[in-house]
Amino acid sequence: MLSEMKAKFGLSLSNRAVLFDWVTMQDLIDASVIAEKSGCFHGVWVGDNLLSKPRIESIVTLSAIAAHTRSVKLGPICMASFPLRHPILLAIQWASLDVLSEGRTILSVCNGGSESFGPQFANELTNMGVKSRERVGRVIEGINILRRLWEDEEVSHTGRYYQISKVQLQPKPVQSHLPIYLAANPKPGQADEGTVTRILRRVARYADGWQTDGTPVETFRERFSRIQGYAADLGRDPSKLESCLHLYVNINDDQEVAYREAQEFLSEYYGAGAISQERADVWLACGPPDAVIEKISRYIEAGCTMPVMRFVSPDLLGQLRRCIEEVMPAFQTHGFVPAE
Repeated sequence: MLSEMKAKFGLSLSNRAVLFDWVTMQDLIDASVIAEKSGCFHGVWVGDNLLSKPRIESIVTLSAIAAHTRSVKLGPICMASFPLRHPILLAIQWASLDVLSEGRTILSVCNGGSESFGPQFANELTNMGVKSRERVGRVIEGINILRRLWEDEEVSHTGRYYQISKVQLQPKPVQSHLPIYLAANPKPGQADEGTVTRILRRVARYADGWQTDGTPVETFRERFSRIQGYAADLGRDPSKLESCLHLYVNINDDQEVAYREAQEFLSEYYGAGAISQERADVWLACGPPDAVIEKISRYIEAGCTMPVMRFVSPDLLGQLRRCIEEVMPAFQTHGFVPAE
């Protein structure tokens, strides 16, 4: 068991890779157990989509992991299907997972893909009966409904997208306040400053944490600082907000081999040409352990409280073991108290 970590590290597992025969469900469960036993990891996270990027369903996957672990937090990175799921059904499912895991869940939600992302996203929205322009509104309304369903005895709601009458939801989560993070990563050239401000203010108002990926260090620092400032303006305690970064990792003593293997993995996973060189450079921490440590350290120094690593390699368990043995000790302090 390592001593206390300088941040709340997470392990991200690809439940989509199961469909490619790259890993099995047992591999994901084994990785979760190894991560928990190491004492290095605060949480285990899995991906979420419905039709646009098929995978073993996220809540089912997290339930399996919950049954084999005792202390790590559990969540999606992130729930892209949130605008497509009815709040009552999701509230029951997620509260049930919180009961099963004895209060270990973190729900991270996002808008999901717009119809402009490609035909598979447009098809998904059409089949689920959701218009692309409704996604943000459904996320905000959905978060508010979930909180009320989990915390109030009876809920009625008349909104733009959902109407609920006298619902007394059972089961309730174990956690009196179940954390909800908002995942957002407005890209340069795709979002003007006004849009970025609205997104960051949305996180500050509605979420317990910010989740992002593919964000340069200085951009991460600036955006999280703004979120904290907006939260303070709203009377919230900014020190209680988490900042979660999803980072792709490949550990190899040969930097070129690590980068090439990561690129090949991502190209197969997302499709050839889907990942630009510039995007890969921001997404990836790859090479010898010292290079991986250095990149993660820069994000922690910039305010990241929760780095979450996904290993982009065919050897999931080998990468995990090497990370535990050669990377995580660099972030060790003293007096570790395991995740409750």
